[in-house]
Amino acid sequence: MRSSSFRAGPLRRAGLLALAVGAAVGLTACAGGAGSAAPASSAPADTGTRVALSYPGGIVVLDGESLETLADVASEEFTRLNPAGDGRHVMVTTSEGFQVLDAGTSATEPELTDLVFPASKPGHVVTHGGTTVLYADGTSDSTIFDTDALLASTDALPEVETIAGVEAHHGVSIVLEDGSFVTTVGNANGRTGIVVKDPSGATVAENATCPGVHGEGTAKGEVVVFGCENGALIYADGEITKVDAPDQPYGRMGNIFVTDTSSLVLGDYKDDRDAEGYLLHRVAVIDTDAKTQKVVDMPEGAEYTFRDLARGPGDLGYVLASDGAIHVFDLEKGVFTDSFPVIGAWEGPVEWQDAHPAIKVSGDIAYVTEPAKNAVHAVDLTSGEVVKSATLDVTPNEIALTR
Repeated sequence: MRSSSFRAGPLRRAGLLALAVGAAVGLTACAGGAGSAAPASSAPADTGTRVALSYPGGIVVLDGESLETLADVASEEFTRLNPAGDGRHVMVTTSEGFQVLDAGTSATEPELTDLVFPASKPGHVVTHGGTTVLYADGTSDSTIFDTDALLASTDALPEVETIAGVEAHHGVSIVLEDGSFVTTVGNANGRTGIVVKDPSGATVAENATCPGVHGEGTAKGEVVVFGCENGALIYADGEITKVDAPDQPYGRMGNIFVTDTSSLVLGDYKDDRDAEGYLLHRVAVIDTDAKTQKVVDMPEGAEYTFRDLARGPGDLGYVLASDGAIHVFDLEKGVFTDSFPVIGAWEGPVEWQDAHPAIKVSGDIAYVTEPAKNAVHAVDLTSGEVVKSATLDVTPNEIALTR
C-alpha cells in the first residue's frame, strides 16, 4: 500500500501530505467515535440500496427493495460494518484490519474481497467531503483515501495517506473540505479532547476539556460535533466551543446523528455513570448555531441503545425503542410527535456486542433488525408502514447500508 499520492483536490492533497510527512498529530489526551447521516458519493454505483448484516461467522447482503438475500459470505465470529461512502462498498472490521465487502451491482454479485486495509484494532470509519478515514485504535493511525477510489479498481487497494497517531486510544478522525484534519487525543489511561491541524500541519485549535470523547458528526455548514462525558465539543470556523451537559459532573453523549441540512444534532445520552446495562431513557439535542445542549426524556416505557437512533425525512430523529416502536422526534420542538409499531418488545443486551434491534435509514426507508425472529423489516418513515419483511437463516447483528 503506497502513501504518496492521495487523489483529492489540490488543497486537501497538499494538506494531507504535509500532515503525513511533517507531523505526528500532537497533544496529550483524548478519543472518539462516529455516527452520521446516510452515506453519499459523487459517483454512486449502478445499484439501489444494499443491506449488509453481520451474524456470528458471516455476513449476508440483501437487496434493499426486495430484501432478497443476494450473498452469504463467511467471515470472523464478530465483525463490525460501516459504509465506505461510495454507494457500493462496506468496511468490515476484522482482526487484520478493514476488509472490503463489495455489495455488488446490477451486473455483479456481492463478495467479501481479499482487499484489507491493515490496521491494529480497526475502529471507526468516517466519510465526508469525498474522503474516507479509517481509524486504528491500536496505533491511533488515520488512513485516508479518496472515497470513490474503490470504484475504480476491484483487485487492488487505492493509494492512501496515513497520518500517524501519537498515543493509541479508541478514537476517530475526519478530514474537512479545506484539508483540515480533526482528530481525537488520548492514551491508554483516558481521552480528553480534540486537536485541529491546518493543511500545513500547524495546530489551529485544541481542547482537552472533553473526558471520554466519543462520537463524531458533521452538521449543516460543516460544523463538527464530538460527544463528551459532560457535554460536547463543537468545531466551526477555526474555533472549538465546549457545551456543558445539563447533568454534571456526568452526562454522556457518545454517538451522534446528523444531516447536512440541519444545524441540530441528535445524540444518545446517559445520565448515570453506574447504571447497569445498555438501555438509555433520554436523548440529547445539540444546537450548533446557539451552542447549546438540552436533554429530552423518551416516552414512558421506551428505551434504546446506541444502535437505535437515526435521522430521516424532514431532518427528524427516529428512535427504535424497546417497546418495539419507532418513535419520531422533532429536534426543533424538542418533542416526540408520533410512533408506529414495527417489531416485538425487547430487552437490552447483556454485552454491547450482543445482537439486539438496530435501525439504519436510506432516504424515506428505515431498515430495522429483529434478532429475536431472525428478521429484517423495511419501514416507510413517511407513513409508518412496514413495506417489506424478510426472515433470515441467521441472527442479524450489525447492519450497514451502501446508500
